Amino acid sequence: MVTSNVVLVSGEGERFTVDKKIAERSLLLKNYLNDMHDSNLQNNSDSESDSDSETNHKSKDNNNGDDDDEDDDEIVMPVPNVRSSVLQKVIEWAEHHRDSNFPDEDDDDSRKSAPVDSWDREFLKVDQEMLYEIILAANYLNIKPLLDAGCKVVAEMIRGRSPEEIRRTFNIVNDFTPEEEAAIRRENEWAEDR
Repeated sequence: MVTSNVVLVSGEGERFTVDKKIAERSLLLKNYLNDMHDSNLQNNSDSESDSDSETNHKSKDNNNGDDDDEDDDEIVMPVPNVRSSVLQKVIEWAEHHRDSNFPDEDDDDSRKSAPVDSWDREFLKVDQEMLYEIILAANYLNIKPLLDAGCKVVAEMIRGRSPEEIRRTFNIVNDFTPEEEAAIRRENEWAEDR
């Protein structure tokens, strides 16, 4: 079965209908769709051998008579670890990057050195909680370019700051005693003079 739409269901049960090409920006969803396709091919070949007169898949009645292999079936895929507002942002990112070419996943050097493009930088100007959730969703859905962009934005929030500034930025409570902190600073003096 070849589908044109995929329905993503968020953790709260909200449904988002997206084009298959958009869903395939996620390697998790792409692999799921490929597995579904392979499974359906196997089921269809089994069905054809049982009965040539039966229809091998269900389709909606609004088929416009095209004789190609595409139908209007939708695959529903739950995305339970992603809240609706976050899934909506991830879909927005995927729609913008529908035809974008990214560095090869296995080429860590070019992925790491590639700057965050201006659209992604603006897109990721959200509150910290949303930024973290986008990063977690990108990791869960295996969307490396979005994960990389999010992590680079967080890294830029840290770069060149003192530990105190980083604690304030990320609301981190310092749980070291003054003596422990002094000992840690002495142990890591060599790294301070960069």
